[in-house]
Amino acid sequence: MALDQHNVDDWEFDDDGKPVLPEEKEMSFVDHLEELRWHVMRSLIAIAIAGVVLFIFREWYFRYVLFGTNYDDFPSYQFFCWLSGQLNAGEALCMTGPNVPIQAVQFGEQFITAVKMSFVGGFVIAFPYVFYEIWSFIRPGLYKEEQKATRGVIFICSVLFFMGVAFGYFVIAPFGTNFLMGFEVGGAVNQPQMGSMISFMVMFTLPAALIFELPIVIHFLARFGMVTAEGMRKYRKHSFIGILVLASLLTPPDVVTQILIALPLYVLYELSVFVAKRAQKKYEAEVA
Repeated sequence: MALDQHNVDDWEFDDDGKPVLPEEKEMSFVDHLEELRWHVMRSLIAIAIAGVVLFIFREWYFRYVLFGTNYDDFPSYQFFCWLSGQLNAGEALCMTGPNVPIQAVQFGEQFITAVKMSFVGGFVIAFPYVFYEIWSFIRPGLYKEEQKATRGVIFICSVLFFMGVAFGYFVIAPFGTNFLMGFEVGGAVNQPQMGSMISFMVMFTLPAALIFELPIVIHFLARFGMVTAEGMRKYRKHSFIGILVLASLLTPPDVVTQILIALPLYVLYELSVFVAKRAQKKYEAEVA
């Protein structure tokens, strides 16, 4: 870099006598806020672009994504019926869509819901870039060892996020929809409103996306000695009970369905034990 780009008289020097250029100085609180503002702005732009695309194709988005579990052509229904036959379980896992009319009873509800859910879907689509922007703001504040421990975090978190969304959408959502729409009391007829059905779809999918981030969270905790693989093995039985309770909360009171949900969650826990073991070895090597 040419010397005439900086005033030499304004240079400061570190303890080793090395000149510290202005852009290398520690940022002030206001500078951090400005940096954060630009990261947030770029993230919002990415979400807005994806949201506008979904709004343009809103008929497909609502019919086949948000309201997909209401119809017989939802792919999970065919898959679970096929799986039930392969397991010689008769029609235990066979389901069909409720195929009920979905109501919009409030003024402007369809337009407002279309705009809102377009941006929610835009966030899901743009999640890797949004996380990249967040991580770009956080990463410079980490120590060198912490930066090494978090290498590849954007890719791994994005993959786990989409796996969780897919699990919630293709597994939890169809079972939850069938149970809730098939449950009747006092002769009442189920005629879901637009906002209510979409709220449940969000509840079925986004929490699952957070649960699937468990291995990466365990990796960071074990990497810095806060969690050990031995401790996770010690409390494996307690964790299994917790997984069964979680599966019963996420699914209807059907043993087959609860087991179907609990097994992937337990596999996720065992994967986290393996991740913790590897991260713990790196932590112990650094301490030694």
